[in-house]
Amino acid sequence: MINVDVSVARRLAAEVLGVGESRIWIDPEKLDEVSTAISRSDVRRLIKSGVIKVLPPSTPSRGRIRIKREKRKKGRGRGPGSKKGPRTDEKRAWIAKVRVQRRYLKYLKEKGQIDPKTFRQLYRLVKGGMFRSLAHLKLYMTQHKILKVEQHG
Repeated sequence: MINVDVSVARRLAAEVLGVGESRIWIDPEKLDEVSTAISRSDVRRLIKSGVIKVLPPSTPSRGRIRIKREKRKKGRGRGPGSKKGPRTDEKRAWIAKVRVQRRYLKYLKEKGQIDPKTFRQLYRLVKGGMFRSLAHLKLYMTQHKILKVEQHG
């Protein structure tokens, strides 16, 4: 079999079909016929007759993904170093939230707005994680008439 140059036809077919040259398939039985095609109309005729076709786009191999998925099923690669997005440290958030609430309760006790018994009850509720935030604690106190509604003047 003689080496027949079909690069011109391949390039023209790629342009006509709107795909890359690597996706052009040329029938190996009809290479002589394709090598004589020098115009776009020649190439269109060959496409119509099925001598030149478009190959489907190649997709990336999923082999590595399958292997990784199997490993992740076993628990590999699930640590904090593999997580994307903001790093939420639950403990730090808890500490900040509780400290604010406890500081507020201490302030109220020192001002004499709540008695030591009430302070201790609320302190325990804070420790139990009952309040989402300082605003939630204040809401609870006003609803249970522990704290008088503050007048904003």
